[in-house]
Amino acid sequence: MENTQVVVRTVVKAKNIAAVNFSVVFVALSVALPWFAHQFQLAGPTYLPMHFFILFAGLLLGWRTGLIVGLFTPLISYAVSGMPMMSILPQITVEVALYGLVAGLAREAFRLNLYWSLLISLIVGRLGSLLAIVIFNSGSSHTITSVLQATKTGWPGLLIQIALIPLLVYVVKRYIDAHDQQSSE
Repeated sequence: MENTQVVVRTVVKAKNIAAVNFSVVFVALSVALPWFAHQFQLAGPTYLPMHFFILFAGLLLGWRTGLIVGLFTPLISYAVSGMPMMSILPQITVEVALYGLVAGLAREAFRLNLYWSLLISLIVGRLGSLLAIVIFNSGSSHTITSVLQATKTGWPGLLIQIALIPLLVYVVKRYIDAHDQQSSE
């Protein structure tokens, strides 16, 4: 038993444990928020509640956490609530996984600011959704139409994301940095 603890301590660093904890919290929030929205008949396709914390995770904690949260959120949500429907689960999974991945990559690898990172991830995610529709629904002749309709329906959610996510990431990042600075003193 003691040897196992030594191995865990040498392999998993404190920051990685924090990233895992944040990933679990972000997945839970990304599953709970759509469920909550549906309980009050707030349209998921309009307000895009599942996307919010996935984008937040990618922008705040990087591409690895964003990708993990993006991959697991729709799968766990489907297992728990049956949403999103199985017919669009692959499309949604590709879209939101790309959101988390690209948001984090734009911040880490390309050092873009929060707004550009968010906008690029939203565009790439929608393009990924289009590609997923082509791959998983090869018989569908309305591929581009369905993505355009989803984008048109989701404008309120997109505006909420653009307005709130960068601000929240900035505030939380400042809090974390201040907390890290205090604990290192």
